[in-house]
Amino acid sequence: MGIVNQQPLEGLTRTQQLGLRDVLLDVRNAGGWSWDLPVLLRDRCWLRLDRIRLSQLIRQLPPDGRDEAPELFHYRKLRAEGIDPLLAEQSCWQEFGMEDCQRALHAYWASRDRNHYGWSANRYRQLVGLYRDRINQGMTTVPMLILARRESAEEHQIHWIIQSCQT
Repeated sequence: MGIVNQQPLEGLTRTQQLGLRDVLLDVRNAGGWSWDLPVLLRDRCWLRLDRIRLSQLIRQLPPDGRDEAPELFHYRKLRAEGIDPLLAEQSCWQEFGMEDCQRALHAYWASRDRNHYGWSANRYRQLVGLYRDRINQGMTTVPMLILARRESAEEHQIHWIIQSCQT
C-alpha cells in the first residue's frame, strides 16, 4: 500500500482551489449521472491539476486488467479444477482461438513489466460505481486521483471532493 496523503488539497495553488468550486458547480448543474461528469487528475510532480471527462479516464489512465482477460480467467479456472496445464491450454484455444489466447498471454506478460501504481480495472470500476451512486443520491462530489510519483512504490490515490471541502 502506498503512502496516503491525508490532506489531498494541500499544496494546491489558489487558482486550482478556486477551480474546484467551478468543477463542483458544474457537477451540481449537470442534472444527474453522465459519463461527461468531471474527474480531476493531480500530478504533484508537475503541480498540475487537470480536469477530464469520466469517459476519457480509461484512455488517459488505462487500468491494469491483465488478470481479467477471459482467456486467462478460463485457463485459471480449469487449472483450479485440476485440469492438466496442456489440456487447459488446448481447451482455451478451442474456446477462444489460439490467436486470442496468445494475444491475452502476451498482453499479460507485457503488462507485468509496467507499474500501474495500484490502478486496476477493479479500482476503475469501483470509482465509476461510487461516482454514479453518489450522483444518483444527489451528492455534489467529484473524484480526484492523486497520481503516484514515477518510479515510486506509491499507489494512485482517490479522494472525493465535496462542497464542504472548499476553503
